[in-house]
Amino acid sequence: MAGKKKSRPVVTGLVLLALVGTSGYLTVELRKQEEPGITEVRNVGVLEGGRSTGAAEGRTTWSRLENPARSVLRGADGQIKAVFTDGARTATLTGPARTFQEPASTASKVSTTDWVRLMPEPWTKGAENKKWFKDWYAEYKDSKEDDIFAFAFQYVAGAPDKKDEQGVVYAGDANFGPLNATGAEGGDLRLEQSDFYDYLQVPYPFRDGTVGQPESMRARSIDCSGFIRMVLGYRARFPLMSSDTSGDGLPRTANGMARSKVGADILPLSGISAKDRPAAIDQLQPGDLVFFKLDTRTGQRLDHVGMVLGHDTEGHLIFVSSREEVNGPTIGDVGGVSRLDGNGYYAKTLRSAKRL
Repeated sequence: MAGKKKSRPVVTGLVLLALVGTSGYLTVELRKQEEPGITEVRNVGVLEGGRSTGAAEGRTTWSRLENPARSVLRGADGQIKAVFTDGARTATLTGPARTFQEPASTASKVSTTDWVRLMPEPWTKGAENKKWFKDWYAEYKDSKEDDIFAFAFQYVAGAPDKKDEQGVVYAGDANFGPLNATGAEGGDLRLEQSDFYDYLQVPYPFRDGTVGQPESMRARSIDCSGFIRMVLGYRARFPLMSSDTSGDGLPRTANGMARSKVGADILPLSGISAKDRPAAIDQLQPGDLVFFKLDTRTGQRLDHVGMVLGHDTEGHLIFVSSREEVNGPTIGDVGGVSRLDGNGYYAKTLRSAKRL
């Protein structure tokens, strides 16, 4: 989403459909095309065979895999307990089954045992032997404390408010942004540029000395990149840049995130045209950031970002993102189903992916 200059409006279903119908940017007919697609599947090679750890960890086994390079922890039964990717701080741990759903917007349900958490340092080969990791894993391996997915679903339609000790509402039903009052033909339905501190309505001091100043008209609003910054940054504590160019950490926009050196490129960006759509989406895992090229008006910039949630009960790979058509975070079908497989609108416009 575009960089920022420094109670959800009640819109009935009929009004929303009318607004969507008049926006040339939405390309609704294209988004309805959900033809079966073909996903290229690449073999996953083993870099190093399994090796057992001490009894204190319950006879677990570590191995190294490629595409991307990562360490996999398995239990005595051979089942995966955790996956750690070189260069990434997000880790996928196996835990109790949960189901994520949004019945108001989609019939899709994602039932998963994946819990995605942020480690204090990026993973490197052999990090399982370091104290920081042993301490972190001991704390979270069996934890039911809210993870990144739990954070994400605390902003979907109907999510209850959560307040901190200062009375700041830090979670609850979020908007995408204010309605676009210009009414220009082909214009956006809702305004972009709502960052996490707009939702919070509190100034936010970035590490580069910049202070993000919220705008009152954007209260309770987070655009697509603002949503990712809220979940991974403000809530999970990944460092945040004040813009795409100042500071270190997660940039402000979808384009900045996609082109940043932070994290591990899972589906490297090769271009923005239709021919640059990545084929090997089997490399994606829950928690990965996925980047899209939706709008020709943004030139060479990627203009949408979401997070992989997992496969739904019908086997489709689903992502969550903040979108203007639903006015907030969603896995819904309004304006195009949130699938990465097949030939639907978002599947066709996917261009790259990163594991943060």
